[in-house]
Amino acid sequence: MVETGHFALVLAFALALVQTLVPLFGARMNNQKMMAVGGPVAVAGFALTALSFAALTTAYASSDFSVANVWENSHSLQPLIYKITSTWGNHEGSMLLWVLILTFFGALIAVFGGNLPATLRANVLAVQGAIGATFFLFVLATSNPFTRLNPAPIEGRDLNPILQDLGLAIHPPLLYLGYVGFSICFSFSVAALIEGRIDASWARWVRPWTLVAWMFLTGGIAMGSYWAYYELGWGGFWFWDPVESASFMPWLAGTALLHSAIVMEKRSALKIWTLLLAILTFSLSLLGTFLVRSGVLTSVHAFATDPTRGVFILCILTLFIGGSLALFAFRASRLTAGGLFHPISREGALVLNNLFLTTATATVLVGTLYPLVVEAVSADKISVGAPFFNLTFGPLMVPLLVVVPFGPLLAWKRGDIFAVAQRLMAAFAAALLAVLVTALFIDGASVFAALGVGLAVWLICGALTDIAVKSGFGSVAPGIMLRRFAGLPRSVFGTALAHLGLGLTTLGIVGTLCFGTENILSMHAGETVQLSGHKLRFEGLYPAQGPNYSEDRGRFALLGADGSPTALITSAKRSYPVRQMTTTESGIKTIGFSQLYLSLGDEGTDGSVVVRLWWKPLVTLIWGGGLVMMAGAAMSLMDRRLRVGAPSRRRKSTGAVPSASLP
Repeated sequence: MVETGHFALVLAFALALVQTLVPLFGARMNNQKMMAVGGPVAVAGFALTALSFAALTTAYASSDFSVANVWENSHSLQPLIYKITSTWGNHEGSMLLWVLILTFFGALIAVFGGNLPATLRANVLAVQGAIGATFFLFVLATSNPFTRLNPAPIEGRDLNPILQDLGLAIHPPLLYLGYVGFSICFSFSVAALIEGRIDASWARWVRPWTLVAWMFLTGGIAMGSYWAYYELGWGGFWFWDPVESASFMPWLAGTALLHSAIVMEKRSALKIWTLLLAILTFSLSLLGTFLVRSGVLTSVHAFATDPTRGVFILCILTLFIGGSLALFAFRASRLTAGGLFHPISREGALVLNNLFLTTATATVLVGTLYPLVVEAVSADKISVGAPFFNLTFGPLMVPLLVVVPFGPLLAWKRGDIFAVAQRLMAAFAAALLAVLVTALFIDGASVFAALGVGLAVWLICGALTDIAVKSGFGSVAPGIMLRRFAGLPRSVFGTALAHLGLGLTTLGIVGTLCFGTENILSMHAGETVQLSGHKLRFEGLYPAQGPNYSEDRGRFALLGADGSPTALITSAKRSYPVRQMTTTESGIKTIGFSQLYLSLGDEGTDGSVVVRLWWKPLVTLIWGGGLVMMAGAAMSLMDRRLRVGAPSRRRKSTGAVPSASLP
C-alpha cells in the first residue's frame, strides 16, 4: 500500500504537467480537443492524490513503522483518532494534505466549470496544474512521506503532545481549505491576464470561490485560536505569533478581494484592482507556507525543516509571485479601469473598506517580516509583539468598523449619506446607551472599554438595521414586511450575518481584554479562592493513566451561594514518556458566554500547587462570531445568483459597459 501511494504521487505529478501544458497550448491554438484534456486530467490527478493520501493514512492507522514519517510522528499506544490526525501533524503529511486540497479544487473547476468559456476554463486549469506540479515536485524531491526504514523500528517516537488533540483534526484541514482555496482566484486572475479579457462575468465566476476560501479560512483561524487557548494553558486567544500573522494576512486580503469582486460584478468597476488583489491574496498564502515550512521562524506552529526545503519553497514563491506580478505589470496598462461612481456610494464604501484592509495587511506584513530582515542583514535577533500591532493595526480597524454599517445601506453609483445616517439612528442610540451603561455601571475607569462595547453594539445593531430597512420594517404593513423579508436575496442575509459575527467577535475581544480578571496563587487541598464572584475549592491532585501518558489531575469544585458544589472543573499536568514532554491541560467551565479558566503550575515542596485562574467575560463570543461569519458566507453561497451561469458575452444591453480586452 505504501509503494502504491508513492507511485500514485508520481503519477499525479506527471498528470499535473499534462494539465499545465496541453490545455494551455490548446487555448493558444484554439484547439478544442486539447483544451478539453484539462478537465479529465484534473479529476484523475485528484483521484491519484487521494489514493496517495489514503495510503499514508492507512500506514498511520496500522502503525507501520517501516515508514520513516510514521515512525517519527506516531506511536502504537496512541488512540486511533490521533493516529489518523498524525497523518498531517508533520511537515511531509501536511504538504500531502496541501496538494490533496489543491487538486480537489482543480477537480471542482473541472466538474462545475462547464459554464465557463472554453479558453478561460482551459487556462484556469493550466495555471492550477502548474501550481500543483511545482508542489508535487517539492513533496517528491524534499518531503517524501513514503520513505522506508530498513530494518523497521519496533516502536514509534510518538506525535508532538501538543498536537494530540481533536483540534488537529479540524484546524489544519480548515486552514488549508482557505489557504489553497485562494489558488482558484489566483488561477482565474492569471488566466484572465493570459487570455487578455476581464469583465463582470469574470467576477461572477470568481466570487463563489472567494467566498468558499474565505469561509474556510475564517473557520481555520477561529479554530486555531480556540485550540491554542485551551491546549497551551496560557489563557490567551491571540499572541501575534508570526505564524498566526501568516494566516491572518491572507484573510485580510481575501476580505478585501471579496468586497472588491462585488463592486466589479455589480458595477463593472475596480477590474484592475480586483485582479491584483486575487494575485496578492494567494501570494500571501504562499508566503505563509514558506514561513511555516522553511524553518526561518521559531514558533509552536512552525515545523522545523532543513534549508533545502526553504530554498525550494522560496523558488516557488519567486516563480508564482514574481511571474504573476510581472504578467500583471505587462498586461494591466492595456486594461480599462471600468465604470465610474460617486465617492458617496456603496462602491465608495467598499473602496474605503479595501483601503483600510490592505493597509492593515501591509502593517501585519511589516511586523512579521521586519525581524527576519533585521536578522538577515545584521545577525541581530529582535521580536515584534503585541505592542507594535496594537498601536498600528488597532487604529486602522476602528474607523473601518465604524463605517461598516453604512456600506450595505448606501445606494449603488450615488448614495445619500444623510438618509443612511437617519436609518442608523436606532443603532447609534443603542451603541450610545451601551457606552453609557458600561461607563456608569460596569467600568467607569476605562474609556476604551466603554467605547469598545459601543462599537460592538453599533456593528450588531447596524447589521440588524440592514435587514429591517430592506424588509420595510416600520414603513409597510406587517404582512408585506414578512413577504419582503422572505423574498430578500440570500446574499443580503449573508452580508448581515457576516457583519453581525464581526460585531460579536469585537464584543468578545473587548469583554475579555477589558473586564477579565486573573489570579495566580499557591493552593493546598481544601483551600478556597474567590474570583469575580465565583468561589472555587481545590479538592487535590489525583494521578491518572492515559493510553500513552500519565497525568496528575487537579480537581476544583465550583461552589454555590450555600457552599455546596455545583460543578467540577479538572485541570491536569500530563507527562509523555516517549517524547519526554509535559503539557498542561486547562480546566474550563463555561457560564453563559463567559468562562472560568484555570491551569496548573508547578507543585511545591510543601504539597501546594501553583494555580492560575482567569475569569473571561464574553470570551466565547470571539469564536462564536467566527462561526456566525462562516454562516454568513454559507448563506451568500446559497444565493441563486451565484448558482446560475454567468451572462453570455453576446447578450449586451444598449449602453452596457464594455468588457476590458487586449489586442
